[in-house]
Amino acid sequence: MTEAERAKPTTSGDRHPYLDGPYPRRYAHRGWHVGELAGCENTLAGFELAVANGFSYIEMDVHASADGVPMVHHDATLDRTTDGSGPLAGLPAAVIEGARVAGREPVPRLESVLAALPETRFTIELKSDAVVLPTLAVLERLAAWDRVCLGAFHESRLRRARAVGPRLFTSMGFEGVLGLRARAWLDAAPSARTALEPVLPRIGGRLAQIPRHFGPLTVVDDRLLTRAHDAGLEVHVWTVDEQAEMRALLAMGVDGLLSDRPDLLIAL
Repeated sequence: MTEAERAKPTTSGDRHPYLDGPYPRRYAHRGWHVGELAGCENTLAGFELAVANGFSYIEMDVHASADGVPMVHHDATLDRTTDGSGPLAGLPAAVIEGARVAGREPVPRLESVLAALPETRFTIELKSDAVVLPTLAVLERLAAWDRVCLGAFHESRLRRARAVGPRLFTSMGFEGVLGLRARAWLDAAPSARTALEPVLPRIGGRLAQIPRHFGPLTVVDDRLLTRAHDAGLEVHVWTVDEQAEMRALLAMGVDGLLSDRPDLLIAL
């Protein structure tokens, strides 16, 4: 048995197919946007190159266009990464598609990406309230429930999405992560944890995708990993771009890494 297999958390019988991919999970964060595709984050070309280089998991972001189409883009506006400008929420999909990321690649529709890479698993970050229902509609049209994890900072977006039932796999929002982190700290004081349990944030979602640090706060440590794994929850850490930190986190027992340097991650 390998170290990775020994570290893999025990899961219950309701295991979601999203977790049937290679372990530990390695993610191309916003696709492959280094080297020949430098600057081409969240593009179909970047996703395809990541898959060609062996990635089974990819992270991407979605906003809704003015006509309700989920578009793959991180920022609320086109200005930073494309030759276009303006808020995605105020532009129709046809106009957004005309913008070029890094001056060369179009901003893709979510549906086009999922259709083009039917064997790839995606974490999709819901970047606005307006994109929640359109994203669920895309998953339904493409029957893509088994290979998608929806994430969001705001718990309200995830609660709306989870209304479709257990076929949807989601990560934790901020409140869920706070609840996991707090319980991990309190595991050292069982009586205090028992007393505080009723007021601690509920842990929603079946996966923690979190930063190692949040400002001065250490989010991922041995205690959090133990608490998560005892509950059958995986912990994936973002955004890890140095090989030394990649090695350290894998040695700690994290279950996945999201990186803007997929070339370094896959070499490791």
